[in-house]
Amino acid sequence: MKVLVVFAHPEPRSLNGSLRDVAVSELEAQGHEVRVSDLYAEGWKSDVDRADFPSLPTEARLAPAAASKQAFEADTLTADVKAEIEKLLWADVLILQFPLWWFSMPAILKGWVDRVFAYGFAYGVGEHSDKRWGDRYGEGTLAGKRAMLIVTAGGWQEHYSARGINGPIDDLLFPINHGILYYPGYDVLPPFVAYKVDKLDEADFQATAERLRERMRTLATTSPIPYRRQNGGDYLIPSMQLRAGLEQPGAIGFALHVAQDEARSPGGEASATRATTDVRAAIA
Repeated sequence: MKVLVVFAHPEPRSLNGSLRDVAVSELEAQGHEVRVSDLYAEGWKSDVDRADFPSLPTEARLAPAAASKQAFEADTLTADVKAEIEKLLWADVLILQFPLWWFSMPAILKGWVDRVFAYGFAYGVGEHSDKRWGDRYGEGTLAGKRAMLIVTAGGWQEHYSARGINGPIDDLLFPINHGILYYPGYDVLPPFVAYKVDKLDEADFQATAERLRERMRTLATTSPIPYRRQNGGDYLIPSMQLRAGLEQPGAIGFALHVAQDEARSPGGEASATRATTDVRAAIA
């Protein structure tokens, strides 16, 4: 397979840097072709502004979505953005790797998404009618490809559990997994999460590295998170409301959007299914 790793940490000698090297080495040992976009090392521009749309007339008001659409259709996106889009089209698998900062991804990675996921490429794709609402959430430009997160967190795993004060890790990562990766069509694999990373000793690191190697070895076979397809019949169009009766009893919020037989409970605990086993193995 062809694998793109988008890496977002400012220090190459960090734990994140070491885990990136572990992942890349294992992938290459398995015969995969790997490319790395190291955003900090490359000085990635994270903010969207007029410079992203060089063909936009100087007197025109900047409407980012409209400008993105026009630039994508006219092939006038900036060279750095076009290069990342080419990598996404090349890759069979996308891995986003980052430290969990203030319950989300670092700004530089969010800026990569903002600029690279252009209108007409990652969104604004497909027919909008009374039968479908665009090619998104399981369909789209990147359908048929896989994606996953490698995430490090300073807090304890218990802090990110169903009753943990930080909230369930699956809920915190839902906007990325479902809203950024699944939206343009990726099959999203359970995340790999390392906890208490500021306290890891050598033995802990070796154990974490071996868990990561195992995830890289099973990249092609791990079951994706069973998110519901938007146009598969589960949602009313155009309101995009889940049809009544499809959810597990008492399920609310993010859990509604995972298929019933493998959905989490409202507290964030996953059911005893294959997908759940994959998740727990990934973050244990």
